[in-house]
Amino acid sequence: VQLQASGGGLVQAGGSLRLSCAASLRTFSNYHMGWFRQAPGKEREFVAAVSWNAGQAYYADSAKGRFTISRDNAKNTVYLQMNSLKPEDTAVYYCAAYRGNSPTPYPNLYHLFGQGTLVTVSS
Repeated sequence: VQLQASGGGLVQAGGSLRLSCAASLRTFSNYHMGWFRQAPGKEREFVAAVSWNAGQAYYADSAKGRFTISRDNAKNTVYLQMNSLKPEDTAVYYCAAYRGNSPTPYPNLYHLFGQGTLVTVSS
């Protein structure tokens, strides 16, 4: 498994979760990393992305101000800190890796997707 997401679970609205994605990529620092999510009956959507050196971060409007993406290249891991969670954040969250000029919100451009982790936010 090259990308393994973890940290999901059941949380009440207003709570927080921290997702992690461990990458078994030899050149993890060469990849921009992204988080996507897919709710039941909906298409996969972009959540956040971070550049290879963490110099740039991008967020979906739904994530701005509540979620923070970060990475630790020494640990080959990318994180998603999620605060002030809402029931509409309920979804399976996936991490993904992309080799390109800059991070992108388009899932079809990512080279690798990991197994997801389920986040359930109760009202």
